[in-house]
Amino acid sequence: MKCFILAAGYATRLYPLTENFPKPLLKVGGKPILDWLIDDIRKSGAVDGFIVISNHKFAHIFKEWAPEDVTVIDDGTSSNETRLGAVCDIQFAIDALGTDDDILVIAGDNLLDFSLGTFIRYAREKKASAIMRYFEPSKERLTKCGVVEIDDDDRIISMEEKPAAPKSQWCCPPFYYYTRKDIRKVKEGIAAGCGTDAPGSFVAWLSSQVPVYAMEMPGKRYDIGNIDSYRKICETFENRF
Repeated sequence: MKCFILAAGYATRLYPLTENFPKPLLKVGGKPILDWLIDDIRKSGAVDGFIVISNHKFAHIFKEWAPEDVTVIDDGTSSNETRLGAVCDIQFAIDALGTDDDILVIAGDNLLDFSLGTFIRYAREKKASAIMRYFEPSKERLTKCGVVEIDDDDRIISMEEKPAAPKSQWCCPPFYYYTRKDIRKVKEGIAAGCGTDAPGSFVAWLSSQVPVYAMEMPGKRYDIGNIDSYRKICETFENRF
């Protein structure tokens, strides 16, 4: 299985920290955010290659950082206005590398206090593509993220990105497991008109075509959205470790 790491954004809300430096390589608890994620995934033994999908502006910085088992690909964009969007970046990586495997897709700017190995095992037990979900009490926050409805077996009934009227309070973080069979459908989903900016847009389309499941997240997710949240996360991880 391969791990695609979405890292082609420009993190304008974190300027000046990220004006000339990629957010996924900002340090938390003494090491880059990406190192936390990759070190954890390596422990699962399920992934045999990591692919960082970068924009052109930051590709050289990622390449200088990259360990031996990490491949960095440049999607060719150079500004927030010309970015491809997460779903198109996934297809770009598939085409560039000829990937034909199960794929774990993760955002490169989030931290978790639990292991993604749990999520990988869940998806493999379901023998299907899967996402995670957590209960979000704030209706305002729900309108800014992916919201999912599920049945009694965790199967997705519906999913919508940034809904004006959320149908549930299950929010989806940007971590996805796609089977080899389903990842081949990305191009079809794009052609069918699924959104391409938010990574969950493909899940929303895919779950209407095939079974996709949503595991309840067993811990906390830390989203680094602005300078204040970055400072708070740094404090949290310094106290924890």
